[in-house]
Amino acid sequence: MPAFDDSDFGVQAPTDANQIRKQASNNAMADGMAASPGSNIPIPGDDGHGSAVEVPATRSSISEASKYMHNLSVSPSQKDRRGSRNSFGASLPIPRSKRQSRLSVVNHADGRPTRPGMPPIQPTREILVSQVQTIEVQKVKAAKNMAFAFDIDGVLVHGDRLIPEGKRALDILNGDNELGIKIPHIFLTNGSGKPEKPRCEQLTQILGNPVNTEQFIQSHTPMSALAEYYKTVLVVGGVGYRCREVAEQYGFKDVVVPNDIIAWDPTIAPYREFTQQEAAMSRPRDFSKCNIDAILVFSDSRDYATDIQIIMDLLVSENGRFYTKAKDPVSQRIPIYFSQGDLLCPTEHWTPRLSQGAFRIGLEAMYRAMTGVDLERVVYGKPELATYKYADEVMTSWMEQLHGEEKLPENIYMVGDNPASDIIGGNMYGWNTCLVRTGVFQGGDNDENNPANFGVFANVLDAVQAALKKQLGDDFKMHFDETINPVLHGGENDNAAVV
Repeated sequence: MPAFDDSDFGVQAPTDANQIRKQASNNAMADGMAASPGSNIPIPGDDGHGSAVEVPATRSSISEASKYMHNLSVSPSQKDRRGSRNSFGASLPIPRSKRQSRLSVVNHADGRPTRPGMPPIQPTREILVSQVQTIEVQKVKAAKNMAFAFDIDGVLVHGDRLIPEGKRALDILNGDNELGIKIPHIFLTNGSGKPEKPRCEQLTQILGNPVNTEQFIQSHTPMSALAEYYKTVLVVGGVGYRCREVAEQYGFKDVVVPNDIIAWDPTIAPYREFTQQEAAMSRPRDFSKCNIDAILVFSDSRDYATDIQIIMDLLVSENGRFYTKAKDPVSQRIPIYFSQGDLLCPTEHWTPRLSQGAFRIGLEAMYRAMTGVDLERVVYGKPELATYKYADEVMTSWMEQLHGEEKLPENIYMVGDNPASDIIGGNMYGWNTCLVRTGVFQGGDNDENNPANFGVFANVLDAVQAALKKQLGDDFKMHFDETINPVLHGGENDNAAVV
């Protein structure tokens, strides 16, 4: 499958973190963009033997505040992003693949145990499906060589409200098609703020189709790899204390949230009304006697004033310790990570709302105004290369779950509503991109700066059907006929289901 990697740029891929940073610095010089002192964001404790893989960032680690302070333009175009690839050495660790044995797929579809020494008893539908698939060998082969990656908000749902065509599209991919075959698909969202399991349970209920945690990637899922690099972290964003729960499930040993700091010293956030209930759930300590190793913005801030104040205090401190002031604001600054960079997000409101990208840009502008230097930061989520590399791992593993074949399909379709994240990321990674009109994009024939390479569609169902017909033929039926019996009706026109 075509991929967006170092070979596309005529350089040999570096093999370790030091080589990555050295190559990044050389690339920056070659492009006429000399890196400023301290512009590389190091990942501490990297010995090459951990459970994480480092992936170069696809865009500069330097803030985007300047252009927004003077001109409230849209996000950089695909052409601009290509030019800024890893210019300043930012790297994003992602988890290594957790492949399961193929024995894990040898079980009953309905969960019943097998009889010792006897083959499993298959339901009638499974027998019928296997017979249809035995006859349609070429179509089955093509179906197993394709997959879908779906954005969620603006494609399948608006907030907690289902986009009706989304359910039908997933029905088809989950087996309601003429082959009765499940076509691999994953969910790749810049949404965040909840643990993966309850989020999948919520989506299962809304979509009327099963959503497994093994096929689900939200913006901060790959950030779990950071747990092996940092001990004490400040986690920002989300409702209540959910993001603390997320971080602890990821394996972070010491998770601090803004409320813990306010409970210790309420004067840090003078405009915050801190309730007794919040104080009871907080974990205060003397933060002037311990260092915060990194700042992780997991989700959208629910209190800009408080979160920005606390983050700014840490960014100008001496190695992440409150009540200190750094002598060198660059070399003593702790790293800050954002789970995604979207400026806008579709919700139940009639127009998209400001998202985490707006919070980041505001923070960058304030930092630059106070210090006179740019804020270096690392951004995960779409369209970052690390997110798509991790998606490859998840998709390959899901292929093994469904079909017992540990391989990456050649024909992958990204269906999204945001040209600046879904489409640009898919295009740069070599996927087929489908832009739908049910979310952020409300433009003309295609997006001008980041056009979808497969096409623009009214909704997700139209996109899925177009992709299936492209790969499986125009005559491919989007329904499985339970009355067809290929054994008794073996004619050429009888072995395919009809609508």
